Amino acid sequence: MGELYNMYTHEYQKRVRYGETDQMGYVYYGNYAQYYEIGRVEMLRSLGMTYKEMEQDMGIMMPVVNLEIRYLRPARYDELLTIKTSLQSLPGEKYILFHVEIFNEEERLINGGSVRLCFVDIKSGKTVPPPEALMERLRPFFEEK
Repeated sequence: MGELYNMYTHEYQKRVRYGETDQMGYVYYGNYAQYYEIGRVEMLRSLGMTYKEMEQDMGIMMPVVNLEIRYLRPARYDELLTIKTSLQSLPGEKYILFHVEIFNEEERLINGGSVRLCFVDIKSGKTVPPPEALMERLRPFFEEK
C-alpha cells in the first residue's frame, strides 16, 4: 500500500503595514480575516486558478459561511508574517474548509483558525458542487501514491 497524501498546504509571506495596526502598534484584530483571505486567494493561485476565473469563467462565487479565529500573540508593524493555509480534505458537496496558521518572524504561531466557504452559482444564487476544474487540481494531493 502506498503513502496517503491527505493535505494541500501553501505558504505566503506578508509584511504588516502601518495602517493595519492599532494604537498599540499591534495588528488590529479585524484585519486577520483579510490575512485569511490572502492565504486562500494565493493558495488557489498556486493551483493555477484564481477567484476571478471562478467568478467570470465558471460563474461560481465562494461566500464565507463560517470563520473561526484564535488570537495567540500580537503581530506588530513591519513584521514579516507567514500565512500557512491548508486543505485537510477535499471540498465536500457544497463546502470547502481552509485551515490557517499565521507565524511571526521568529516562526512562532501567533494566530490560527479556519474558514468555511460554500460554492454558489452566480446566476441562480444557489449552492452548487465545487467546480470540477478545482477538484482536478486537488485530487492528486489526496490520493495514494
